[in-house]
Amino acid sequence: MSTPDRSALRRAIRSRLAQSSGCRKDKTHRQGVLAADLPAGPLWRFDLGSELLVDLTSGTLTSVTDTELFAGANALGVETAPGLWEIVQAGNAELVASGRYRLTRLLRGQRGTEDAMGYPALVGARVVLLDSGLQPLSIAEGELGLPWNWRIGPANGAPSDPLMIAQSFTPSGRGLMPFAPAQLRMRREADGDLTLRWLRRDRALSADSWVLTDVPMSEANEAYDLEILNGPAVVRTISNLTGASFTYAAAMQGTDFGGPVTSISIRLFQIGALGRGAPLTQTLTIKESTP
Repeated sequence: MSTPDRSALRRAIRSRLAQSSGCRKDKTHRQGVLAADLPAGPLWRFDLGSELLVDLTSGTLTSVTDTELFAGANALGVETAPGLWEIVQAGNAELVASGRYRLTRLLRGQRGTEDAMGYPALVGARVVLLDSGLQPLSIAEGELGLPWNWRIGPANGAPSDPLMIAQSFTPSGRGLMPFAPAQLRMRREADGDLTLRWLRRDRALSADSWVLTDVPMSEANEAYDLEILNGPAVVRTISNLTGASFTYAAAMQGTDFGGPVTSISIRLFQIGALGRGAPLTQTLTIKESTP
């Protein structure tokens, strides 16, 4: 299952979030910095309680309708930590000072970036508008993880030109990693076992289709790693699950916690060609099985 993002939204912003996590900007591209901390907010629905206050270095922002928003308008990348970006969309844009905009009616954690949400994202964090002025760099999969030394400047300038800026960059391939699973749920069976189930999400554009009977698979095969937590400690790891379910047997509970549990914390990853994708971390309360 995909996030509730609309297919048009994903078509519009996917090319801006380069698969290699690298991109280039043209001279008119809009960017800026947070003018105030951006707190965490809800997922899968409008964040009506938060404001994104941004100082743009150039360009303007305008409010858009919900239809335009679902079609990809007003998408921004907010760098919540070095190299970690949350994609946010804003329906309302209000100019409050020269170059400063207050953005509200937000959609948070778009395109599988919910794990990048800051708690909060701090004032001064970089903000980049994900529009046609931002283009993916041509980086092959075999070059992921390799450090690159860039010289950035006029297209007709020589690498030794004093106008060129030196920049180091190591592409991570974040855009090729699986999204976190969704709708994790658990039930206690009559024999004391706990049955865990979840839904797979996919980064393919067609994963948002309301017509297809099954979610497309961008990975070579379906596989998951599941961790059972006791506070911050991992007490059990189950690797390479081949389906979207797991039975946490009563005997396992006894080994890990000394007996049956009434709530449990889970960290769950889908596995792709580059390893673990974004995690789903959730604490569940037991739902008793009914006859």
